[in-house]
Amino acid sequence: MNPINPLLAFAISLTFFAILLHKRIGLGFSLVSAALLLGILSLDPLTIPSVMAETTLQPITLTLVFATFGIMLLSQLYKETGLINDLNKTLSAILKSPRLILSVIPAIIGLMPVPGGALMSAPLVEAEAKKLEMDRAKKTYVNLWFRHTIFPLYPVSQILILTAALTNNSILTLIFRQIPMVSAMLIIGYIIGLRNVKRKNGEKEIMDSASSLDNFKSFLCSFSPVLTTIILVAVFGLNVAIAAFIGIFVLALISKLTFSSLANCLKNKSLYEVALAAYGALFFRDITIKSGVSEFLGLIISSGSVNEFILLIIVPMMLAFALGSPSGGIAISVPILAETVIFTPKNAGLLYSSAYLGYLGAPTHLCLVLTANYFNCQLNKLYKYVVPSLIFSFISVSLTYFVI
Repeated sequence: MNPINPLLAFAISLTFFAILLHKRIGLGFSLVSAALLLGILSLDPLTIPSVMAETTLQPITLTLVFATFGIMLLSQLYKETGLINDLNKTLSAILKSPRLILSVIPAIIGLMPVPGGALMSAPLVEAEAKKLEMDRAKKTYVNLWFRHTIFPLYPVSQILILTAALTNNSILTLIFRQIPMVSAMLIIGYIIGLRNVKRKNGEKEIMDSASSLDNFKSFLCSFSPVLTTIILVAVFGLNVAIAAFIGIFVLALISKLTFSSLANCLKNKSLYEVALAAYGALFFRDITIKSGVSEFLGLIISSGSVNEFILLIIVPMMLAFALGSPSGGIAISVPILAETVIFTPKNAGLLYSSAYLGYLGAPTHLCLVLTANYFNCQLNKLYKYVVPSLIFSFISVSLTYFVI
């Protein structure tokens, strides 16, 4: 089979990728399949195994794959051992204020990168919301919005790791550029979701019998696996994959992890799906570059004299929105823009922010759909809160790009 026009091949593979995601095929399998299809259509078939081998043997690929696997395993073990329940219980006891709990618990649960993981915090949010005058739309918004405030600053976030790898930037540099966006998300989340919320008549604060010191010690103990991982990466600069497995070791020590619990987690296909997704993103990038698609698209984009700022917003945001996946949006955006945009920290930060906000408001976003379903909230009522929040957050992203 003779190679076809790179742009046509890319369009076909991208359509195929979107169809697979729409059919609820995993992101990893979808990315690898789309990359293989692109290679078959645009390259000599004998070239594909060499590109695959090159991708596989890159140090960044090994780090990314093992890091995502380790982080996902850590989150699964939190659930399997019941440590996540201890974490929630001690947090509630420490914070006491229902409004504070409503904002913090979804964010803490957000540290567990589980697809559709907003369902993990939804019951806890519902329990606290019963003490307050909140309608279904606000409960849904609070659970969804505050869950996603933590990721842009989380050093072991899979999306941040992927963006850093693809754009050749450090994770900490990207985190620094996300601080204004996260600040804006917290401010607008409080204003829209919590500011005017009042305690129901007759509802009184329940005092916890344990001392504040005991609660804090319990919190540190249950949070220590995640905290250890974060400190090793952010403070000591340790390889994120190694840090994740050290976090798992800490969890095993404090929870007395059994072999059966570990075996149950290792049977979970989501562990392997997320690792495959990490590999698939890099493989798709390498196939795209090898096929000449990125160069071809770069020439088209540059000939149109489209502003770099606009490109870094529209391309990742639209892809992440359409796919319901920030990782997919970023993985495809980078090779598309590679010939036109130099991925300085400033540009890489905007790329990440655009993809993240596009994904956050997407109707294909699993957390959004599952949370709305849990609270029996109509999407149009939820978007009444989500859309202005996204606009406010994006304004902060734009100001960051031009000012910092």
